[in-house]
Amino acid sequence: MRFAAYEHQHRRRVAVVEEDGTLLPLPGVTSLTALIRETDGLPGLLAAGAAALDVPPGPHVSQVRLLAPLEPTSVRDFVTFEEHVEGVRRSVEGTGGVPEQWYAAPTFYFTNPHAIHGPHDDIPMPPGSAVLDFELEVAAVVGREGRDLTPEQARDHIVGYTVFNDWSARDLQSAEMKVGLGPCKGKDTATTLGPYLVTADELASHRDGDGFLRLALTAAVNGEKVGEDLLSHMSWTFEEMTAYASRGTRVVPGDVLGSGTCGNGGCLAELWGRRGERTPPPLKPGDTVTLTVEGIGTVSSTVVPGAAPVPLPAGRRRGRERP
Repeated sequence: MRFAAYEHQHRRRVAVVEEDGTLLPLPGVTSLTALIRETDGLPGLLAAGAAALDVPPGPHVSQVRLLAPLEPTSVRDFVTFEEHVEGVRRSVEGTGGVPEQWYAAPTFYFTNPHAIHGPHDDIPMPPGSAVLDFELEVAAVVGREGRDLTPEQARDHIVGYTVFNDWSARDLQSAEMKVGLGPCKGKDTATTLGPYLVTADELASHRDGDGFLRLALTAAVNGEKVGEDLLSHMSWTFEEMTAYASRGTRVVPGDVLGSGTCGNGGCLAELWGRRGERTPPPLKPGDTVTLTVEGIGTVSSTVVPGAAPVPLPAGRRRGRERP
């Protein structure tokens, strides 16, 4: 099944999406995240969706404003594509290759769950940035709480998938990563999710023999294709990523786990690193980024001007006097 969160006639609703785009609203449901928590896993969510098949059809997706399908409590963004690591390290850090430590575990960072945007929302330029980039990813959504899971157990904890655009201010990211704590404000302004939550069973036929989802990924800027890859080029499966995320802690319903950016033009910075120049150029107001994932759908966002940064003083160089 495909589930959508949307706004229509000033009301927020959740619906099952038919193949032709007709929405079948779930009676009384206004939050897909809350529904996932209540139904506790894929079987419960499918049962809730089946109830919508008996209600009168609602509007077509073209007649509503699609919202981000989730309001996640946490967003972990992994980095699981070697090709992306190689290119972006050249562009952002000025180094090449893949660190040997990268192969030891599916590394992730936490990004901002309060900056989630819908599949067609405008995206503001991050304050103080002039080098904005997109990142084409797929996210798994947790449907059941779990802790210290094995990859085999984790499969039953993934309820579905959605398209994930990790917008990145590369100039801010490059500067702040010199401190050694990873990206923060460089990733803080916006994350796009959508257009739907596609349940895990819907994509089962796309699994290859190693458990990876073989889905075609395409990125375009202003209608011109700049990147394409296969999701199956990940170095870890979503089940392995979920198991690692749950190690020593909990994953809970509604948690979002990004795949990391695909290779072969999944973001501009990778292309800059390989080409030695910023071609295509960084995103600017008026540019439209369109990302498509086979079996899930398309998100398309236009960059708009953002707020100016509120000025702050430089850090004080403090004395070392002790009491």
